[in-house]
Amino acid sequence: MSNAGPTTPNEAEAELARLAALIADYDRAYHEQDAPLVSDAEYDALIRRNRAIEAAFPDLIRADSPSRRVGAAPSSGFAKIRHAVPMLSLDNAFGPEDFSGFVERAQRFLGVTHEFAFVGEPKIDGLSISLTYINGDLAFAATRGDGSEGEDVTANIRVIASIPGKLHGPAPARIEIRGEVFMAKADFLALNAAQEAAGAKIFANPRNAAAGSLRQLDSTITASRPLRMFAYAMGESSEAVATTHFGYLERLRDWGFEVNDLSTTLATTADAIAFQDRVGAARAGLAYDIDGVVYKIDALDLQTRLGFVGRAPRWAIAWKFPAERATTKLEKIDIQVGRTGALTPVARLTPVGVGGVLVSNATLHNEDEIARLDVREGDVVELQRAGDVIPQIVARIGDHAQGSTAFVPPETCPACGSPAHRPAGEVVRRCTGGLICPAQAEEHLIHFASRGAFDIEGLGEKTVREFFADKLIATPADIFRLRAEQIIGREGWGELSARNLIQAINQRRTIALDRFIYALGIRRIGEANAKLLARHYGSVENWRAQMELAVQIGSEAREALGNILRIGPAIATELADFFAVGRNRERVDELLAIPLTVLPAEPEAISDSPLAGKTIVFTGGLATLARPEAKALAERLGAKVTDSVSKKTDLVVLGTDAGSKAKKATDLGIQTVDEAGFRVLAGLESI
Repeated sequence: MSNAGPTTPNEAEAELARLAALIADYDRAYHEQDAPLVSDAEYDALIRRNRAIEAAFPDLIRADSPSRRVGAAPSSGFAKIRHAVPMLSLDNAFGPEDFSGFVERAQRFLGVTHEFAFVGEPKIDGLSISLTYINGDLAFAATRGDGSEGEDVTANIRVIASIPGKLHGPAPARIEIRGEVFMAKADFLALNAAQEAAGAKIFANPRNAAAGSLRQLDSTITASRPLRMFAYAMGESSEAVATTHFGYLERLRDWGFEVNDLSTTLATTADAIAFQDRVGAARAGLAYDIDGVVYKIDALDLQTRLGFVGRAPRWAIAWKFPAERATTKLEKIDIQVGRTGALTPVARLTPVGVGGVLVSNATLHNEDEIARLDVREGDVVELQRAGDVIPQIVARIGDHAQGSTAFVPPETCPACGSPAHRPAGEVVRRCTGGLICPAQAEEHLIHFASRGAFDIEGLGEKTVREFFADKLIATPADIFRLRAEQIIGREGWGELSARNLIQAINQRRTIALDRFIYALGIRRIGEANAKLLARHYGSVENWRAQMELAVQIGSEAREALGNILRIGPAIATELADFFAVGRNRERVDELLAIPLTVLPAEPEAISDSPLAGKTIVFTGGLATLARPEAKALAERLGAKVTDSVSKKTDLVVLGTDAGSKAKKATDLGIQTVDEAGFRVLAGLESI
């Protein structure tokens, strides 16, 4: 598919599936491993493309859509803490038009036309943290994690001098305070100098240094690192502490927190736009890294009414700065083979500093992108980098290098020699070798042992590659056949570490069905879709039997698969295609014969709201709630909101001038309530 938007539902569904899988990979690398794979600008562009396709094809929004997800699962090296209030992310703006659009959406949602007052805060490039205080004392601290559950880093937070162990002065009995742990530029340079002198790991940038320092299992290491925190947000609180966000920032200062001195109130949209220019001009001279400014509507009651859409609040937005740029030489274009057989071109560059980081590689995405950029080996190219990640090539500078030739896509896989085909309607060329391709087999094993799948402690990417190269493992089942005697004596492996690995492997002989399905690495079957499949089939025995049936009856079974709730035809095709390959069926059966214990799926939690599970239609004007706000409230409470009345409708909310929908509801015998009745059902008022 080209960079233009999809024009048919099938194209849109395929592209949304691709984006969901790609962005999930990038999220895991950024949030779990502190090792981003793409630039902020490239990531933001993918998010915008996903959002635009969802807006054009709202019926195709996926359960695992990036618009419904934050971050990645917490590391298995720490205990887990569940956030009482989810730690969500922010939508982005990249110019005045985007910011004005954010303001207009909030006005439409609330049904108002007046200006909002904002608070502008520099967006710190660090690690998000949540601190819970009980009776004024720091009780526990957690990272953002996947937004719902984070890592317990309480011991490490206690050794950061700028974070109070006890709040100064009166405070709620229980309050959750959020902020960003970071490392100043000068401290980062000093730390890297000390690391280099000691022959230890050199950090790529201040954010990586801060994240790596905070996520230490030994808190004495954290204590030795120059970490700070800016506080800027609140999660749960047992009582109100302010009526405005800026008032809350003042309370944070009173309690002993460091609050960014540049944070300020702004009376109008024009003031916010001017503030963006001022902070952008001052950015290079700041003592810490920032990548934009966060703007929040100041009135807390308006924040509550506006609520959230997907993974982001309607009352705040992050206005990003333009990416930093540099020029260098494109020395070579290599091809990497991924887990699903995707052949990805990678630019090898003459090392160049961009934003304080020396970079020598950049993704070229696919052959269409190379053609669009019209770049060749030997060309001088311009890079852009935003944040702390591998940059992207944005343009060729000047003429082509003398004697250079245009890039020719490979017709065979560089890893196994199998034909490489580009399916119709897709941008990616793929190896057809499947499991006979060593690159794919190796990547499958890495995926199988990863956190979202079997989560085998100690069997990380480096170890998998070593064991695969030495033929200790070739298939997932081989992992469970490993013996300590095969590992003891290898470089870096003693008796204790080898036996610990075998113990970790044995602990994963019992696994949830959704993790088992996800671990198989079926294209487009991410964690969310694996959960949907697990809940639909219930047990591994039923799932395996139904997949065998799908192989036998062909296209009819694929159509049935596509009717599973939120599983579309493109994903159903990938699932059926996987089981149509004999080697894949053998791999699944080999695993089940180990044996493994695959736990049945847990049923999906159901809200106890009176509206949960109901299909609702709003008709006519509402007096106390704007229509978008009422719809969002119903959806938060577990209802499905549609625009037309049918036999499947459970409830029709009648506003003024309800019209034909009210009559149709009466004719069909569907329950109706007025606006006051809806407010009671939604819990806004008592009966």
